[in-house]
Amino acid sequence: MTDGGFELEFSALERKFRRRELRAGLGALGLAAALVAALVAADAFSIRRYADALPTIVQLAADALPPDFSRWREWGRPLVETLAMSVAGTALGATLAAPLACLAARNVNPYIALGTVARTAMNLVRSIPGLIWGVIFVAAVGFGPLPGVLALGVHSSGMLGKLFAEALEHADPGPGAALEAQGVTRLGVLRFALMPQSLPRLVDALLYRLEHNLRSGTTLGLVGAGGLGLQIVTAFHLFEYREASALILVMLVLVMGVNAAGGELRRRFLARGRRTPA
Repeated sequence: MTDGGFELEFSALERKFRRRELRAGLGALGLAAALVAALVAADAFSIRRYADALPTIVQLAADALPPDFSRWREWGRPLVETLAMSVAGTALGATLAAPLACLAARNVNPYIALGTVARTAMNLVRSIPGLIWGVIFVAAVGFGPLPGVLALGVHSSGMLGKLFAEALEHADPGPGAALEAQGVTRLGVLRFALMPQSLPRLVDALLYRLEHNLRSGTTLGLVGAGGLGLQIVTAFHLFEYREASALILVMLVLVMGVNAAGGELRRRFLARGRRTPA
């Protein structure tokens, strides 16, 4: 190739690189503009809104300290309700999410229409906030932890279904193709090729959702779903800020305990997966 040819090729590559840089710059500029617009819409640049913020926070902190644990004997049942509601809601969500994920994953379900229906259903249930699901189920089945379980389960099914489907789609297609070449059915490919590869991600998603549901279970107390959330809301309504801070600390310890147990389970699971047969 002549020097002129090299120069032409270099010029073409340079123009292509500059166009790519220009598109990236415009994309970053558009993202920054969208962020500024969101902050303006949220009135985040209104200085007067922050005038009394710090003194108010300091006053609330002073009213909430020291935490009042004098009624701790009455918190046992709400604590168990919150934990049971979170575990049962996560289990229900995973049970509903598993078939939806199999239908939504493109490498599991070859039928486009069924996949579209499954993805639409998951988008629908997770687009409705858990608090709204709580209101619906409190109206349907009454007060207590049951509507909390149903609300957490339905809302979790949409998010877990999405995460499960993505984990299945990210699996290496090679082992599945090898099994299909030997006449194994799609169900067999799912069982022996896709699931073993995806299982660590599925466990991670499940444990993360359990931690999320523990925190979400607190907000469901606003609509009468029981548990520690109802105790915290009641304490705030009665201006018992010291008791509310004690309940929040109990909730924090509960979440940290579940997080630690989940981390240990994850470590054991990964260690077992890496163990090579003798």
